[in-house]
Parts: sequence; structure tokens; C-alpha cells
Amino acid sequence: MFTVLRDLLRYRTEFRFGAILTGLIAAFAALSLVSPYPPQDQFVVPPDLPPSWSYWFGTTSRGQDVFWQLTFAIRNTMLFGLSVAVLSRLVSVAIGMWSGYKGGIVDRLLMSVNDTFIVIPLFPLLVLFYFVLRDRMSWPLLALAMASLGWAYDARLIRAVALSLSSREFTQQCVFSGMRTREIVFQEHLPYVLPIVFYTTMNNMNWSIGLEVTLSVLGFTDIDTPTVGVMIYWANQHTALVAGVWWWVFFPVLFVMILFIGLFLLAISTNEYIDPRSRLARMGGVSG
Repeated sequence: MFTVLRDLLRYRTEFRFGAILTGLIAAFAALSLVSPYPPQDQFVVPPDLPPSWSYWFGTTSRGQDVFWQLTFAIRNTMLFGLSVAVLSRLVSVAIGMWSGYKGGIVDRLLMSVNDTFIVIPLFPLLVLFYFVLRDRMSWPLLALAMASLGWAYDARLIRAVALSLSSREFTQQCVFSGMRTREIVFQEHLPYVLPIVFYTTMNNMNWSIGLEVTLSVLGFTDIDTPTVGVMIYWANQHTALVAGVWWWVFFPVLFVMILFIGLFLLAISTNEYIDPRSRLARMGGVSG
């Protein structure tokens, strides 16, 4: 995996650019550790001030410094996306690799469950989830719910790779040497799957962040925990754009767009790297 990342940084301009954008957003989020204001405090600065040398991103109608509030918001948004991606990767890797290696009835049963999750309409289900647990809704609970629903498509991709690996000669040699199924799957097959896991992780982070922002803007999340979507929610509640407080919406949208672009570039450059046709094209093996 580290060799793949090294090659991507060396040969893929899109990957380097995506890493720079994502790294800048992560560095900005790290500034939350030195913020002079707690994220929940209000009216710690004069309200509705435009961007200036004193307040780089302006202030909100709630008396919060947009710059420091955004450091907390983008940090929580990134951590949310990463949490959903990691939890759903655990499920997708386990189900995809086990299904692809075992085949037969195990494969059919697991893929039947997998296909059921693929066709479930996620957004209405998450909205229903919010209304059922409105009084107990929290950031970790929403992340767990989204991770439970966001693994199926990627599990099918991983299963396709595992299905191919199960018929390779080295897999047969592992079986004849007495290795257990768990050892074959996680010691021999997992390294081949890791680049796909990285690619799907970036895609899943974008998906989960976008869905979280949408739910938060509509007020269907914990509005007391600052995220990018929650910042936009409170801006809408105070009719910021109508009142001319455009910076309250502009900077959160700008930063989440930069994060989206960075993660997207990381994902597509990794996908092109692991795609055999793209690799052959880079080597001059195919034309067009």
C-alpha cells in the first residue's frame, strides 16, 4: 500500500493536487485546537461584522467569529466523513472478501443481503431515523447509521477482486499448505484489495460529508455540534443572505467544496492507477 501511495505521489499530478487540497483543509481544521473561543459560545465578538483584518472571515449574527467557528465545523465534518468511511469499510471488506473467496451458497446469500442494501433509499430512511430518535440524535449515532447503510456498493467491488484472487494459483498453494481461510483472506488477499479500499474510502467520505451537510442544512441532525452543514443551517435561520451577511454562508461552502475536490482527485487518480486498462495505456500497451 505504501508503495502504491509513493507511486501515486510521484507519477499522478491529480493525486498530488488532491493531497495538497485535502492537507490544507486538514491543517485549517487543526487550528481548532488553539481557538480562543469555545465552539458553543455565542456573542463573544460583535455580530454581523464583514471580513476584515480583525475578523478574517467576518462574524455571525450569533456573535461568533466565522474563522474560528469554521475550524471546528470543518474538523467535525472531516471526522464525521472519516468515521463513516472507516466503519463502512470494515463491513464492506469483511463481506466482500468473504463472499468472493467462499463462493457458492455463501456468496449468493451475502450478495442477496448486499443487493438489498444497495436498493434501499438512503435519504428518506435517514430522515425517518432522525424523527424516530430526535431527542437522542447525536453525531456518533448518525455516523453509525450512515455507515450501516453505506457499505453495500463497495462490498460488491471488493467481492469481484476477491473472486478473481480465489482462482489464482497462489491461493491454491495456500490451501494445499494448510493455511486457514482467515489467514488466506487477510494475509494473502487483503494487500491486493487495499488500493480499492483507499479509493472507495475517498468516495465514501465525499458521499457521507455531502449527505451530512444536506441533513444538517435541513435541521435533521444534532444542530448543537458545529459542522459545515450546521453553520449553514444557523445562517439560514438568521436569514443571513437576505440580511447581507454573505460571508456566513460563503466561507463554509467554499471550504467544503475544496474538500470535495481534494477527495475527488484522490479517488479518481487512485482508480486510474489500479485500473489495468489505464496502466496499459500509460505503458503504451493500448492506443486511444
